[in-house]
Amino acid sequence: MSRLGYGPTPSRVAEVRQAGGARAWALAQVDAAAAASAQPPRPAPELAAFDQPLPEIFARFRAEREARRERRDAGNPPAGTAPMPPAAASADPDPRLSYSKDSIQAAAAWRLSACSRPDLEQPLLARLTEFWFNHLNVSADKGSVRPFAGHYLLHAIRPHVLGRFEDMLRASARHPAMLYYLDQAQSVAESTPRGGQARGLNENYARELMELHTLGVQGGYTQSDVRELARVLTGWTVAPDQPGGFRFAPRLHDAGSKTVLGQPFGPTDPRDARAGQYEGLAALHLLATHPATARRVALRLAQWFVADAPPPALVNHLASTFQATQGDLRAVTRALLQSPEFWAPAHALFKTPMDFACSALAALGGPPDEPALRQATGFLAAAGQPLLRWPTPDGYKTDAATWMAPDALTRRADLALTLGRRAPAADFLLPFYRPATRARIAAAAPGLQPGLVLASPDFMGK
Repeated sequence: MSRLGYGPTPSRVAEVRQAGGARAWALAQVDAAAAASAQPPRPAPELAAFDQPLPEIFARFRAEREARRERRDAGNPPAGTAPMPPAAASADPDPRLSYSKDSIQAAAAWRLSACSRPDLEQPLLARLTEFWFNHLNVSADKGSVRPFAGHYLLHAIRPHVLGRFEDMLRASARHPAMLYYLDQAQSVAESTPRGGQARGLNENYARELMELHTLGVQGGYTQSDVRELARVLTGWTVAPDQPGGFRFAPRLHDAGSKTVLGQPFGPTDPRDARAGQYEGLAALHLLATHPATARRVALRLAQWFVADAPPPALVNHLASTFQATQGDLRAVTRALLQSPEFWAPAHALFKTPMDFACSALAALGGPPDEPALRQATGFLAAAGQPLLRWPTPDGYKTDAATWMAPDALTRRADLALTLGRRAPAADFLLPFYRPATRARIAAAAPGLQPGLVLASPDFMGK
């Protein structure tokens, strides 16, 4: 339950018993998560700021930037230009100025609610959405990305986590959050006149697409492949007035001949929008179905669900399934859950701060109140895993060596004791704990026991 979601709850424990055992329950979670991913998410009305149609997000972002210019021209410093505190409330009288901040705070609140309330989001779907968002990371710390990061999570990642990998890669590549984050929106054919200035090629997205999103650093590509791929993708940019926020601009596309991983692309007629855009789609298909991509995805899934150093046989099995099914992530996930390695007791994982915060809130039935939500958000920022704000494209680490540090454990204990004071005790967890742990909790002062249930070493693993 702690790997296919964020830990036990009384209702989840009952589900396992009704399913006739953990393995049958686990496989049923795949089907349940796939069905849930086909349904729209359900953010509470007060959190809907980040889930508006993209043209509206663009319009409100423009209004925010205009308000900042007006304030700057009037001699007042623009509010919110520094990295935002995790849960600071806006005190500015002009609501336009806080749009991006309000949007990302609403998206963060959704993530904590979704991961800790199975009635709001199917737990395996929430878990896979976190995994794939991290794999295709964008950061709200980049100002142009901030109002789009939550929408990216819900609409580029969530619907595809149990679909085809290539479809998710396409959705990510064309979403404004990714187009801004890795500067693809600025990448044009060399010496293209634009806005009165000669702009050129930007290789950022092409590089991370190969190194992080698909092939991996050992995937067999060269710097020449990166540059050629960047040329293939020229013309892929944002479209503020389009429902998908994406457009292909033929006049910005490099219509010359290119070669990526030995495969030729172009030349194309710059007046033919379909031909130029097809180059990019064909390149994404080449990368999404490459054997190196299968190995990289298999390794990362095995590290996420099984062990920091997973058995090579498991990785090979998952990679073979990925290739045989053309990147069918539902089939790969089922293969993972049917493997003996997934169930081997020797394979233990240590919770990341996100795991810990979500599982602590889930054990309490969800965030008990608004202060608890703010405390969890602040804990994640202080622990080094701020929501939607990991700055670099590689996503945060998931291994125990990264997160098992004395000061980090102290922060977890502080959050556990704070939450334990304002919510009913999660005593249903005690039967899963070792006798020594139960004895230590029972010997503590009654007021500390609810917090110690969440701060115990037994609660840190998954």
